[in-house]
Amino acid sequence: MMAHRRAILGAAAGLVLGGGLPALAKPARLATRLPPRLRTGDIVALVEPASPLEDPSQIAEVADMVRAMGLRPKLAPHVGAVEGYLAGTDDERASDINAMIADPDVRALFAVRGGWGSARILPLIDWNAVRANPKLLIGFSDITGLHLAFAARAGFPTLHAPNAGGRWPADSWNSLWWLAFAGSAPVLDLRRHGGWPHPEFEVLSDGVAQGRLLGGNLSVLSALVGTPWMPDMCGAVLFLEDVGEAPYRIDRMMSQLALSGMLAEVAGVIFGQCTNCAARTADSVSVADVMRHHLGALGVPVCIGANIGHVANQLSLPSGAQVRLDAGQGTLAILQAIVA
Repeated sequence: MMAHRRAILGAAAGLVLGGGLPALAKPARLATRLPPRLRTGDIVALVEPASPLEDPSQIAEVADMVRAMGLRPKLAPHVGAVEGYLAGTDDERASDINAMIADPDVRALFAVRGGWGSARILPLIDWNAVRANPKLLIGFSDITGLHLAFAARAGFPTLHAPNAGGRWPADSWNSLWWLAFAGSAPVLDLRRHGGWPHPEFEVLSDGVAQGRLLGGNLSVLSALVGTPWMPDMCGAVLFLEDVGEAPYRIDRMMSQLALSGMLAEVAGVIFGQCTNCAARTADSVSVADVMRHHLGALGVPVCIGANIGHVANQLSLPSGAQVRLDAGQGTLAILQAIVA
């Protein structure tokens, strides 16, 4: 663990980034303050909004990972609970979010893992408290449901980044450090320079787009289309990724976005990749083919194969922040600090 701590902290020295309740009514006003920046020694909450760890005893290792970041982990009351494929009941998982948001000692919330379940707790979250106490939410995969809801109901940025129970190699840690600790607005290199898998970066449409960065896991995002938990995508820079889906299922979800009108509204698109989504028969199309079909003629800047999502060494991205995408150069300039 100490060796891993040195690897994490040493990387910072070279930070060069080459369900059954009715939905709440949309608030009249969103939060006007940014979340606080993270500092060495800060207390951060570990929450499980979705699925539990396969081995709940591993939570001690997750806490050690957070300590290696220089932070002090605080376990939410129901972390370690198991309810079928969920990390506790909906009420328990939501109450943990509410408790950690309301706790004045907690500076940010780290999701332990994804899986499934975040969407089920959206109506149970105290959104007035979230708006009154802006705090960074950090995680990805199924946590996309919370990122999108925070963007729609709270208005401040969150971090689409590895879950606390995942790995934090150089690109993941460096980009999180610049955004959450330094309070900087870096330029992120979307091309992959190491780690597995290593997809081909491809520019489908050159150009520059500026807007609010919104998106995440395609399966989760597509399931929220048409609900009050989806933020306004008009003029957004949309980013997408997925894992373990056949190309025809990706096609179906992209068709949902197209038929809903969402794709016609966005200012630009970044697709990472669909990990473990290879075609199973020789005559099947690839996920890249599906993306070329749905995104190639949008008339906005589009790139695919970006360093996003279920890949080793993924970038930490500021969901909900203003950004500038240069598809041809493969860069994403963050235009605002996401912490105060």
